[in-house]
Amino acid sequence: MKRRQFFLQTAAVVSAGQVLAVDASCVHAAGDEATPVSGARTSYPIAVSTYSFWHFDSEKPVPVEYCIDQAAKMGFDAVEILEQQMGESAKSKRYLAVLKRQAFENGLPLCGMSTHQHFVSPDKLSRQANEDITKRSIELAATLGIPTIRVNTGRWRTTNTFDELMQNKGIEPPLAGYTDADAFPWVIESLQNIVPFAAEHGVVLGLENHWGLARTPEGLLKIVDAVNSPWLRITADTGNFLENTYGSFEKILPKAVFVQAKTYFGGGVWYSLDLDYRKIAALLRKHHYKGFVSLEFEGKESPATAVPKSLAVLRQALTLQ
Repeated sequence: MKRRQFFLQTAAVVSAGQVLAVDASCVHAAGDEATPVSGARTSYPIAVSTYSFWHFDSEKPVPVEYCIDQAAKMGFDAVEILEQQMGESAKSKRYLAVLKRQAFENGLPLCGMSTHQHFVSPDKLSRQANEDITKRSIELAATLGIPTIRVNTGRWRTTNTFDELMQNKGIEPPLAGYTDADAFPWVIESLQNIVPFAAEHGVVLGLENHWGLARTPEGLLKIVDAVNSPWLRITADTGNFLENTYGSFEKILPKAVFVQAKTYFGGGVWYSLDLDYRKIAALLRKHHYKGFVSLEFEGKESPATAVPKSLAVLRQALTLQ
């Protein structure tokens, strides 16, 4: 046998042995049968909102850079940014580039951003100003590579403080001379004006079941259905339906593109809900939700201990099977 032919045959035998070894490592015995072992993920990807490390507890926001580092150390899969925590730094392209690099180096996608706007106003100029605010948020998300932003309807703002609003379970009276029926067209029109801009930048708007007109599933769906665009969907928050929590949450899931998951270790800052995340996971599976679940820790315990505990709860409960 020529040397070249000998080495080629030897290499083929070794290669075949390696293939057999790899194949063997991909099965395990179950009686007399061989069962394939899948490498597919077994739970929803779990992000953490930077809000979890702050939730407005102090006047000075916790830096987003710190939150990204903590998310990586704690073992999250992604990070959701609360836009307000970036402050004036958000206007700096250098700052945004550093955040992108930091998240990338930690293997953490920036998967969402929570923004604020108020469309519940009879003043058309005020609504237009809030449309412009939202468009700037869309540009910011696009720069950071963030695919979706949380948007709100806004509210009447007839309640003096947010603490008072929470005491009233998010319910507040309209401005004198107006009703909620007057406000729905304002919100729908503003979102219709924004949707083409969102589509141009590749950023999906997720209208949250927050306070205001989206406090109920009926109000939220009325707006989303009226706009009727794939660029306006729903950010579903597990902790913002204070009545019929699971039934209301399920109603909005078919149009959800992002889920925010509340926990309340140490007792809630404003209130606490006893949320069963196994039950919530079953609802997500039932409605074929496939996206991120982002932790919004809203308790009084230190985030240093409560956020890892929250991740453990969500990891254990939010299975795909």
